[in-house]
Amino acid sequence: MTLTPAAPARRFYPLEQADFQRLEQAASLKGLLRPFKGKGTLTDWASQCHALRDDLVVLAQQRILAQTDAYPFRLLPVQLAQQTTGAGTTFLRWRKPDRSAMGVVLWQELLTSLTTPDTLIDDLYAMEVQRIVLNMQISLLHTLGRQAQECASKLAQAESTYLRRVHGDAASPRTTPPKESL
Repeated sequence: MTLTPAAPARRFYPLEQADFQRLEQAASLKGLLRPFKGKGTLTDWASQCHALRDDLVVLAQQRILAQTDAYPFRLLPVQLAQQTTGAGTTFLRWRKPDRSAMGVVLWQELLTSLTTPDTLIDDLYAMEVQRIVLNMQISLLHTLGRQAQECASKLAQAESTYLRRVHGDAASPRTTPPKESL
């Protein structure tokens, strides 16, 4: 009888499709490829993007950070934490518990350090993969929402200019351009 080594016990469980299913029902990128008729539909879509981004941040807090704040990860000299940017977006970042340093280099040092238990290496790699993907998803949703808001603002300006012209409220009197310039 030969004994096969048991797979190392996992302590970190990345998000799975089931975690995203509720979020998928709320909004999707399908809304991007449609004929937006005015600022209202763009503003609504921007709100959907931002709500989905916020839901994703909550999912990261509840499912990812809750795991990384637990034993044995809380004993490590580097932790995964959330950071809110000046633009109001929240991302996952590696940092020292005393907040003296932050960045992926801390994770790299942790992973390559001989003091980091071998039993945590696979979990730390899974955490980093999850962090990278979640940050990309959050960033894209934030950017799409911001762009949709900017587009809605430009449409509002265009509509205002159009209505002034159509209703004769333009600052300059209406003149008919010469025929050769048409």
